[in-house]
Amino acid sequence: MTEKEKIWIVKGYETFALSGESALKIEQLAKEVGISKSSFYHHFADMDIFIENLLQHHLHTSKIIAEKERLAATIDPELISILLEHKIDLLFNRQLRINSNNPLYKDALIKSNAVIGKDFITLWITDMKLTLTPLQAEGLFELALENFFLQINSETLA
Repeated sequence: MTEKEKIWIVKGYETFALSGESALKIEQLAKEVGISKSSFYHHFADMDIFIENLLQHHLHTSKIIAEKERLAATIDPELISILLEHKIDLLFNRQLRINSNNPLYKDALIKSNAVIGKDFITLWITDMKLTLTPLQAEGLFELALENFFLQINSETLA
């Protein structure tokens, strides 16, 4: 990936995370990154290819978050610090949930959820000294996760 592609991806990822797909306007992104619109088309050809790149980027960051979760020993402060460090990634995941009627977004959400969460559940059970079966813990975690993503926004994660 070229440096300019990275710049486009980072800005597009943040824009999608904070405001959703409707905010992904090439002209506005070009102004914000200080690169011409023609550069966007040179690197991505169209918005569909750009969004596919954003989704791939999200899966990559999901793997990074999962590795950090795996290494965390406590929810507070370690896991909370990880979540705050990855605020934009969480907000991107929220947009995927909100727009999961789009098959591409639903697929990316499923793949991301398959990577993130397993170690979180284990840490949660251990740190909270819960006496739940793995199946019970997964069910409660999924409910808590849905509630979490319904409530977060850029202000609540500040």
